[in-house]
Amino acid sequence: MTLVKGCEKVLTVKIILALLFIFSSNIVRAKSPNIVILFTDDQGTIDANCYGSKDLITPNIDRLAETGVLFTQAYAHTVCCPARAALMTGRHPQRGGVWNWTQGDMNSVKGINMALEEVTLAEALKPSGYRSGLFGKWHLGAHRDYGPKKQGFDEFFGIRDGFIDNYNHYFLHGTGFHDLYEGTTAVKAEGQYFPELMVKRSLNFIDENKDNPFFLYVPFNIPHYPEQALKMHESLYKEMKDPARRSYGAIVTTTDYYIGQIIDRIEKHGLRDDTIIIFMSDNGHSEETGNKIRVENHKSGYKKDHFYGASGGGSTGKWIGQKGNFLEGGVRVPAIISYPSKFPKGTVRDQTITAMDWFPTLLALCDVKPNPSSPPLDGHNILPLIKDKKAKSKHTKLHFSWGSNWAVRSGEWKLIGNKDNPQSLHKLNDEKPEVKNYAKENPKKVQQLLTLHRAWAKEVSPKKK
Repeated sequence: MTLVKGCEKVLTVKIILALLFIFSSNIVRAKSPNIVILFTDDQGTIDANCYGSKDLITPNIDRLAETGVLFTQAYAHTVCCPARAALMTGRHPQRGGVWNWTQGDMNSVKGINMALEEVTLAEALKPSGYRSGLFGKWHLGAHRDYGPKKQGFDEFFGIRDGFIDNYNHYFLHGTGFHDLYEGTTAVKAEGQYFPELMVKRSLNFIDENKDNPFFLYVPFNIPHYPEQALKMHESLYKEMKDPARRSYGAIVTTTDYYIGQIIDRIEKHGLRDDTIIIFMSDNGHSEETGNKIRVENHKSGYKKDHFYGASGGGSTGKWIGQKGNFLEGGVRVPAIISYPSKFPKGTVRDQTITAMDWFPTLLALCDVKPNPSSPPLDGHNILPLIKDKKAKSKHTKLHFSWGSNWAVRSGEWKLIGNKDNPQSLHKLNDEKPEVKNYAKENPKKVQQLLTLHRAWAKEVSPKKK
């Protein structure tokens, strides 16, 4: 009898301990939401159904908008590298040395790579127990001594440079080079569709980490050229008359399809309410319509004159511009954040936000305190804007720079320049925004904005050691 009573006591203690463990686990889970960033490549300013492009089929991006907050004035950058640096560090890209194209081929002579001193979002989250995975496109420097696994990511599978043929996995500019890696180990998977490969890895990552907080970064390499959409999506646009829009629409829908797979897997595990999902494009749509193989014996195996460029079928609505320039169509992008248990659903916000803002916003949502020794951020916590449509953006000025080209915006005025020379002055609130150049008739405004740019450029330049 005594033995039975003793066993009952032990069993009771075990049950209490198990309940306490479950309770404490729930507390940790409540304080540590999962994070998923879906970063698309060259998706135009309004190129989703929820942004008004009614000729595109984007049900999964649309359901993010239905379950979250859609931004009409979100800014990334003009091309791939600086947009990714801004997203990953919450800082202007120039601070980390990303001012021009980063090293592409891991096996080439060392070029530009984002400074290891920059603290990525993965590094900031790691002390709080987050496991981080990046599956897709890095494009912040391919050198083996740099890259995702050197800057906080536990797993990396994908391309270290900017784009590849989706089936043979070769970079196609110049003479070409192979670019598909597991960390720094080359992966040979010829004939396999890269977006499928990277999303399968993303799904496995969710499966393996569903019981603990995770940060999943999915930087797609599409709808960037070459526009190799899945056949089932090409068929959806076969009646569209404009061949450029037809090609572009199909690859956007393929991108949306893979976004849907990731959302579905999160929902399958019952994690949707407890997962922050951010969707954003890195820059405007591409008009690089002349790209083709220009040499004999290209390393990809493609013959000379093989076309791999963009269709130019993206849309900017009332704005003008595209990838590679600082007009709104080049830097203003679609952006949505969805966090069903905390944020309003089906809501639109018109205030200015940038790719740099996700860093401090996510740290605040996850109750992660920045390391005091970390570099200061240029982004702002946008939770006040999400909660209140009348809250004011802290971005009173916007600065962009790439190579020798730059732009500064203050209010409705934007000055675009090259080196130290102003080129054009535009207004965003004209009936036809940015079409007119006001530089000659308003030299005072030109000088005012040029002064702002010069001060900013000096401030963000890396300090010489």
